[in-house]
Parts: sequence; C-alpha cells; structure tokens
Amino acid sequence: TSLKKKVKFGKNVLIGKNVKIGKNCLIGHNTIIEKNVIIGSNCSISSGVQIYTHDTVKWATSGGKENYEYSSTKIGNNCYIGPNTIITKGVSLGEGCIVGANSLVTNSFEAGSKIAGSPAKMIGNT
Repeated sequence: TSLKKKVKFGKNVLIGKNVKIGKNCLIGHNTIIEKNVIIGSNCSISSGVQIYTHDTVKWATSGGKENYEYSSTKIGNNCYIGPNTIITKGVSLGEGCIVGANSLVTNSFEAGSKIAGSPAKMIGNT
C-alpha cells in the first residue's frame, strides 16, 4: 500500500498484504481490509467497513478437514461504501457503486449500482 497517493486513513485501520488502493481515497476508522483487495481511485470506504478475501465456512463445517477458501475482492473507481458494511470474498463492485450502511455484500454488482441490505440487493442506479 502506498501512502504517496493522498489516501487518508482513519484510526485503527487494518490492511493486509498485496492491497492496492488508488489515489484520492478515504478509509474510515475501524476498517478491516484483508490481503489481495483492489480499491480504485476516488473511493470513500466509511468507518467500520470489513472487506474480506477468505472464509472458513467449509473448514469449520468439515471439522478442519477442508481448506479455507480464498478469492480476491475488487472495488472500482468512484465508489461509496457505507458505514459498517461487510463485503465478502470474491465480490467485485463496478465503477460508481453506492453501498448503503450496514449492508452485507455477498454478490458482485455492475457499474452504477446502488445496493443495500443484508444480503445486499439492487435498489437503483446511480
């Protein structure tokens, strides 16, 4: 992660390895961004957001016999992610997406999507 791109970080931000963040982004307080996440330029990631690239569901339900599952997560340019949103592994959000507060994003959405809910669903276009 390069801090030379005028990225502004809040307090208590945890960022994993191989994270790419575009220029002119805001990352709010108490945010978790796991490894292998790509965030475009001009994005606002609000406080309390969690962006994941793995889960342990199969590992846990198999009694530890199955492996963790990994898949990179991508957020396009000019996106707004509302407070306390969770974005799960493998999700891709196209350019200009708006995600409402407290959403659970488990599927990918095309550019210009306005989404909200748990699980997040399309509620309009930007």
